[in-house]
Amino acid sequence: MRNYLMIGTVLKPQGIRGECKIKPYAARVELFSEWETLYLEDHGIYTPVSSRVTRIHDGFVYSFLGECASADDAEAFRGRELYIDRAHAAPAEDGSVYIADLIGCVAEDENGQIIGTLTDVYQHGPVDTWVFNTPDGTLMAPALLAVFPRVDPEAGRIYAVAEKLREVSVLDH
Repeated sequence: MRNYLMIGTVLKPQGIRGECKIKPYAARVELFSEWETLYLEDHGIYTPVSSRVTRIHDGFVYSFLGECASADDAEAFRGRELYIDRAHAAPAEDGSVYIADLIGCVAEDENGQIIGTLTDVYQHGPVDTWVFNTPDGTLMAPALLAVFPRVDPEAGRIYAVAEKLREVSVLDH
């Protein structure tokens, strides 16, 4: 299990006072207002940075990070991913798991046949798409209970129904 969860990316400075525009990835964007300390990752080392949210508007978060006092100060954060430590993250809802805990899990079917390793999750539309690295290329499939009836992030496993997976997946060689 990862100790830090990615919650957003700094898009750009907003205005001249040092405010940053952030694209949130957290399921509950309003939590940004409660998180006073976020983290920046650099080569596996997480460094704390203060955060003071000024507003949440049109799905974006606007915040002062660290000691930003000008657009030039905020520019240094452009493109940086922001993290929260697990201790301050909202608990996953019943039946849900954090994407960060799924990345790296190995998928296997009911016969024990290894499908591949989960490398990414696309969240476009009503159903997430799971992306697996397989020996044959990249496999993408919707994250449906009928296809993946059980996940066990602690064991690093995702269990799939082979027939259903063949029906809905796309393999890019």
